[in-house]
Amino acid sequence: MSKPTPAGDLPIRRIDRILAFMSLGLLVLSIACFLAIMIGSASDADFSSGVWPTIGVLVYIAPPVAFVMMVTLIIMAFARRARANRAD
Repeated sequence: MSKPTPAGDLPIRRIDRILAFMSLGLLVLSIACFLAIMIGSASDADFSSGVWPTIGVLVYIAPPVAFVMMVTLIIMAFARRARANRAD
């Protein structure tokens, strides 16, 4: 069984907040782009010109980047907690 951390909960650092909110923002952006593609295809939009290629790429790129950022955040939190437990 693991020991509790010395001071209870560890403080949340700025990089933790940045990674969490950027990850959430990328997921929301990806969902919005997906919905835009659905609406555009229902209205017979021309997907080969304008902003549509960028929207199409964002749907494929944003979720994996958000996942990597979230995994990075989790690993950093585990490492920080392990360091705090080892300090005892």
